[in-house]
Amino acid sequence: MIYKISWDSIALDSYFEESDFILRKWNQEEVEKFQILVKENLLRLSKNPDIGNYIAVFNVFSIVVSKQTTLFYTFEIETGVLKLHLFWNNLKNPDDLKNFL
Repeated sequence: MIYKISWDSIALDSYFEESDFILRKWNQEEVEKFQILVKENLLRLSKNPDIGNYIAVFNVFSIVVSKQTTLFYTFEIETGVLKLHLFWNNLKNPDDLKNFL
């Protein structure tokens, strides 16, 4: 089964924030590399969503997209939907993560 991908508004906002951060810190080429990594990981997840690490305290899965970014998501077998919740910059304070998940 191929899962349909659904983006929460926070996932969309955090994706663009991360892209903007990369652009400010590096350049457009690095943003494009990040976007390719995201696409590749979403393709992998759409085929096999349980490859991520399950985080019981938040009831979500996570997958490292790049050294600096982790994606948090859930999926429903019954509906075939993979829901993206948050792109998290790993340099941020991990205690703040609970405010988003």
